[in-house]
Amino acid sequence: MGENRKIYAALLGAGTVGSGVYKLAGMQEEDIFLKTGAHLEIKKILVRNSGKVREGIPQELFTDSWQEILEDPEIQIVIEVMGGIEPARTYVEEAMKAGKQVVTANKDLLAEYGDPLFEVATENKCDLQFEAAVAGAIPIIRPLRQSLAGSQLTEIMGIVNGTTNYILTKMSEEGMGYQEALDMATRLGYAEADPTADVEGYDAGRKIAIMASIAFSSRVTFPQVYTEGITKITAEDIRYAKEFGYVIKLLGITKLTGKGIEVKVHPTLIPDSHPLATVRDSFNAVFVHGQACDDAMFMGRGAGQMPTASAVLGDVIDVMRNIIHGSCGKIGSDSHKKLPVLDVEDTKSRFFLRLQVENRAGALANIAGVLGNNDVSIAQMVQKRSHDGIAEIVVITDLVKERHFNDAIRIMEGMSVVREISGIIRVY
Repeated sequence: MGENRKIYAALLGAGTVGSGVYKLAGMQEEDIFLKTGAHLEIKKILVRNSGKVREGIPQELFTDSWQEILEDPEIQIVIEVMGGIEPARTYVEEAMKAGKQVVTANKDLLAEYGDPLFEVATENKCDLQFEAAVAGAIPIIRPLRQSLAGSQLTEIMGIVNGTTNYILTKMSEEGMGYQEALDMATRLGYAEADPTADVEGYDAGRKIAIMASIAFSSRVTFPQVYTEGITKITAEDIRYAKEFGYVIKLLGITKLTGKGIEVKVHPTLIPDSHPLATVRDSFNAVFVHGQACDDAMFMGRGAGQMPTASAVLGDVIDVMRNIIHGSCGKIGSDSHKKLPVLDVEDTKSRFFLRLQVENRAGALANIAGVLGNNDVSIAQMVQKRSHDGIAEIVVITDLVKERHFNDAIRIMEGMSVVREISGIIRVY
């Protein structure tokens, strides 16, 4: 290794993350050399409009031609931060077939097409690194693939969307309604103009699919993840959660069971004593349980320009070391098992149920009877208040198969004494 050795890379995308990667690579130039034995030079940046001026990046680096990057033998690393499925999928696949190493932050791509891309990486002895695809600056992918590989992991649950965690924090701590908290998140830049992917749980669903695939060595794709968002959470739900000693968080949860893999995203009441309950605002955290390692939690900034760029650059440094030592492609696909992914109806949960019921003799007994007849055991059942002949009933169930609970709810919806089912939230 000489002082003049260079490793050339190309960036695909110069948006928020791409410009952050370029900026951070410049800031860390000397440290990258000391850590790897080579200088990193970003030779080309693929953009849609190569004539557009982007502050802090030399104009001569921009190109709108993928072929110019693909056919350049000097470029050894392709850094994909453009997002979306296509053309990112094609570019990543073609880059590896050309013998180039790939670093990506693209959770959408990996949650849908991770397996075939890893097959291409294995066939071509290439690295496909993706730490930034899940939870930004939090190191979770590498620990799952390497540090915790010696332990049979059995459960992962995490707060992996900063937008929804910020909204729920404001609702819980400042008494805001959902819309008010969402509006504030949008003003501060935590929420996109269209927040659907965040608030409906799709973003978290993609991330938990990726982590489940790694943790359990079996392919899980985003369409297999049950997703439920936070749009129906109310101030009353928050208040009752506090009263019962819980905090509401949007969690991605995956478990290894004797029948297969459970994987779902939904609002969850977790005890206020649980470590995840203290994760506030836009922070993310992932809680891991394994047979040998027991419990471990990873917490930090889950999004943002520089936190995400940090994770991307960490992967680039790892790839540079592999290039220098001739060890690219040493970690291939994580999905060597073929475990079934369970339908959400066949998984088990505890439930918080809030009902508006006619305040008359026998109403509670009728509700309890419907639950009992559908194998739903009641852990707590209290009448909270009564107004104009309507009583508010709060029920917390024991662990129950979701199919049975849903059967009971369908019956309740047709009962004359039940005026409204005001809230249903799972309880951890």
